[in-house]
Amino acid sequence: MGAPAWNRIKSYNFPDHLIRHADNAARIDPYPFDPYADAQWRLRPGLASSSGVSFESVNYPGHYLRHSNYVVGLAANDGSSGFAADATFHRTAGLADGGWTSFRSHNFPDHYLRHANYVLRIDPLSASSSAVDRADATFHIGY
Repeated sequence: MGAPAWNRIKSYNFPDHLIRHADNAARIDPYPFDPYADAQWRLRPGLASSSGVSFESVNYPGHYLRHSNYVVGLAANDGSSGFAADATFHRTAGLADGGWTSFRSHNFPDHYLRHANYVLRIDPLSASSSAVDRADATFHIGY
């Protein structure tokens, strides 16, 4: 039996927390939670650039994580170039641990996907950011 056709994404500094959607908000929550499928993602080639990645919800096909006003939520793909850019991220070595992964925003290249108060957003981050901020922007892609 092969690997599932979906991924779960674990927080670096809250390793029992997974990226999930709840009421269209993107957040990290401790597993287990219900429904479990809220934390299952199909990592698609980036909608704005195939070198990136877009996160499609397994239980809401056609809905993707996208940022709007720096806050990340789950939204239906409207086919616009703006949506595609907001829903595309580029994998980089983890800002807190190079063996993990960070996700750089496609259309705000100095901003990274991160959690703050358990809610996902994009913020400007770099190697000189605080250790906590870098840990908040570091994730593991698994099953």
